[in-house]
Amino acid sequence: MRFRDRVAALRRDTFALYLCARDSRVPLPARLIGVAVVAYALSPVDLIPDFIPVLGYVDDLFLVPAGLWLFRRFVPDAVFLENRARAAERAAGGGRSAKVAAVVVVLTWLAFAAVVFLAVAK
Repeated sequence: MRFRDRVAALRRDTFALYLCARDSRVPLPARLIGVAVVAYALSPVDLIPDFIPVLGYVDDLFLVPAGLWLFRRFVPDAVFLENRARAAERAAGGGRSAKVAAVVVVLTWLAFAAVVFLAVAK
């Protein structure tokens, strides 16, 4: 499998993880893991900043697949495969969902920053 194909599969599976996290058949601990992985994948905040050559992308190349692997251990295969198919359909249809997800992640980080600021300001 080519590198480009692997990246596309990882993108599709990350979106499937997002869909699974919204699925009522997925247990709560798995949902929390899923939300954390998707937030990290879409977040502008990384453990190693992306502007550092090579190392900046290494955390994304290992942490997102590791989080996906952990998530898959808690989710029934049928549920994940169903959401993977939905993710592939939506990816073929356009990118509106990715933009909405990115906005949600940015708003979440802003809310987190506001809570930290208010806690420190007291």
